Amino acid sequence: MKTVSIFKNGKNQAVRLPKEMQFEGVSELEITKYGDVITLRPTRPDWLSFKDVEKSDKDFLTERESIILDEGRFNFD
Repeated sequence: MKTVSIFKNGKNQAVRLPKEMQFEGVSELEITKYGDVITLRPTRPDWLSFKDVEKSDKDFLTERESIILDEGRFNFD
């Protein structure tokens, strides 16, 4: 775990991220606070982070109502 200091930037608090923790190619971050934990993450995750998204259950959408209607469609038979 690394420790950094907090400093004032105008009326805001700021922190400098160590080089090894900097966000590459990111211009905007999302910030959330839960209790005393503050999390920063890119607002637009790249495709590499897609693998980290929780997978759905195997039976997700196996039984569902059809939402495609034949009404108004051409029959090419």
